[in-house]
Amino acid sequence: MTEGYVSVTGGKVYYKKVGNGEKTPVILLHGGPGGTHVPFFKLEELGDERPVIFYDQLGSGRSDKPDDLSLWHVERFVEELGQIREALGLSQLHILGHSWGTMLAASYLLTKPEGVKSVIFSSPCLSAPEWERDQEVHLKQLPQDVQDILAKHEREGTTDSEEYKTAMKEFNKRFVYRLESKPKETETEYAKSNAVVYNTMWGPSEFCTTGNLKSFDVTNRLKEIQIPALFTCGRFDEATPSTVEAQSRKLPGARFHVYENSAHLAYLEEPEEYIRVVREFLASAD
Repeated sequence: MTEGYVSVTGGKVYYKKVGNGEKTPVILLHGGPGGTHVPFFKLEELGDERPVIFYDQLGSGRSDKPDDLSLWHVERFVEELGQIREALGLSQLHILGHSWGTMLAASYLLTKPEGVKSVIFSSPCLSAPEWERDQEVHLKQLPQDVQDILAKHEREGTTDSEEYKTAMKEFNKRFVYRLESKPKETETEYAKSNAVVYNTMWGPSEFCTTGNLKSFDVTNRLKEIQIPALFTCGRFDEATPSTVEAQSRKLPGARFHVYENSAHLAYLEEPEEYIRVVREFLASAD
């Protein structure tokens, strides 16, 4: 493993490279916005075949955390990805984005960069309006008292209250992460998300979008991404199988896979299966 920092617009970002395999490197774009690379730790196993590049986006994890809110927009994160590629000499690579990371991956690919051999859209959010509609359906599956609490605090602008956060857990355990406990690796200080970045770009919760990504939608441009692509999601994912499959059909030749025992975090809920599917896809794209 090698690790270090890359200077990007707004500060320095942390990266680590795992593996010395001879196949094309894969870079991982974590969720959030404001998340970290830490939950991807199981994907180090891919390093037996190829270099695996993990990094914490600016504002996250081990990277700098500037106070400038003007930095938190998708165009700067696209620029950041290009700066990391250049600094690390990644002339050829695969991209795996998860959740918000798929917004970043798609936005980057639509700039027509050279040398990207394939992309994996893992539990994607490629249309914020479609995402919101799906979450409205999910919210109706929660107990009525939980729905009432969530609606009350969103209406009154008190989504930072403990009552709202507690009610939000009912949603998360159904559609985000279904296991009883999380790996110890994800409970460390450097695994914590940056709520300022998340709230600025997305909003107070997975199902309440108020940030600058609220109108994000690249679904009608997916056909412009003319490289091998894999779309995946969990059977119980907030990124619903029906929506993800429909999005995959907009990109010619794309593959689609459902992890049958997962919600939104299949790389933690079904790590062996997740790695198997990713490994096979990358091998075929190579």
